[in-house]
Amino acid sequence: MNTLISGMRSAIDLLDRIPHTFVALVARFSIAAVFWSSGQTKVEGLAVNFVSGDFQLGWPRLSDSAIALFKDEYKLPLIAPEVAAVLAAAAEHVFPLLLLSGLATRFSALALLIMTLVIQVLVYPGAYATHATWAAVLLYLLARGPGAFSVDHWLARRRAS
Repeated sequence: MNTLISGMRSAIDLLDRIPHTFVALVARFSIAAVFWSSGQTKVEGLAVNFVSGDFQLGWPRLSDSAIALFKDEYKLPLIAPEVAAVLAAAAEHVFPLLLLSGLATRFSALALLIMTLVIQVLVYPGAYATHATWAAVLLYLLARGPGAFSVDHWLARRRAS
C-alpha cells in the first residue's frame, strides 16, 4: 500500500512540474481554433486553415448563410440579425488572433467567455458540455494569463525594466 501511495505522490509531483506557459499556450491555440473555425463559416473571401496551412486572402464579406442563421436559428433578442452576424464574425476572427499572439489575452478570453455564455443561454442551451469546456479553458486564461510565450508577457517585462 505504501508503494502505491508513494507512486501516486511521485506522479503528482511530476505533473505539478508541467509549466503554466505550456498549458496556457495549448489553451490559447485550442480555443482560438474553435472560435476561428466558427468565424470562417460566417465569411467569404478570407480562408485560413491552421491545420492544413491553406491560405486564401480576399476582402472578407459576411456570407448570406450567416445572416440567415442569425435570422432563422439563433434569433437573439434586442439585436438585429444583420448586426449580430457581423459582430459575431468579427469577434470570432479578432479575439482568436489576439489569443494566438498572446496580446490582450485576458480581455480576449473575457470577450469569448461572454460570447460563450450568450450562446449557451440564448442559442443552444442543450450544449452545456461543449460550452462548459470552452468556459473552463477561457477561465483558465482569465485567471492565469497567457504564459511566457506571449506578447503580453514581453510587454510586461519591457515595462518592468
